This record gives sequence, structure tokens and C-alpha cells, in this order.
Amino acid sequence: MSETMNHHHVPDAMTRDHAPWAGRIVSAFVVVALIADGTIQLFAPAQIASMLQETGFAMDLTRIVGPIILVCAILYAIPATAVLGAILVTGFLGGAICAHVRVGELGSPPELISLLLGAMTWGGLYLRDPRIRAVLPLIH
Repeated sequence: MSETMNHHHVPDAMTRDHAPWAGRIVSAFVVVALIADGTIQLFAPAQIASMLQETGFAMDLTRIVGPIILVCAILYAIPATAVLGAILVTGFLGGAICAHVRVGELGSPPELISLLLGAMTWGGLYLRDPRIRAVLPLIH
């Protein structure tokens, strides 16, 4: 019986020590991806012109979408506003997924990347913020 208890005790100790760092790493990846996307939208919209055209968005929207993405990334990166940032990132990525579904690109690489980034957004926040783990316990 003590062997069973030890197996359950070790992961808890590892989770306390490693989860926040794993969450920070996952969250950093999300922030870097969002900043890269927002920067391209603002400073190199020609790089994504074909994708915008395929999804039916006008090129001049990059001046609006770019700053929105950057604000979402910044809010997500700051611990005090990370939950708000995660909600906004999820909304933005959901819109991106919807745009690709609308034009018949179900399962396209941009759509899958958006889905993965959304999962990573909440996964990273879950790992780095004990308040989120308390509200959304995966294991009782």
C-alpha cells in the first residue's frame, strides 16, 4: 500500500515544481507566435496577402488585426491579465478557425495551427496558474 501512495505522491511533488515552468514555456511559445503574427500583419502584410485573399479579408484589415493580436499577446503574457488575454486569444483564434471553415478549408494547416495555439494558450495558463487549476481541476 505504501508503494501505491508513493506513486501518487511523487507526481504531485513534480507537478508543484515543474508545472509552472512548463506552463511558462508553453505560454512563451504562444506569445512568440502571436507577436510574430501581429508583426507580420502590421509590417509585412504582403507576406500574407494570398491567405487574406483566400479567406475573403481585405488587405487594409491588417492595420486593425495586427494591433489586436499584439494586445492579446501582451495581456496573455502579463500574469495579472493572463486570463483576460487567454479569453481574447481564444476568441481571435476561434475567428480564424471560423474563417477557414467558411471557405471550405476544414483541416487546413492554418486552422490546425490556430486550434493548437488555442489549446496551448489554456494549457500553458493551466500549468502556470494555480488559480486556474483550482477552478478547472482535471483530476478530483
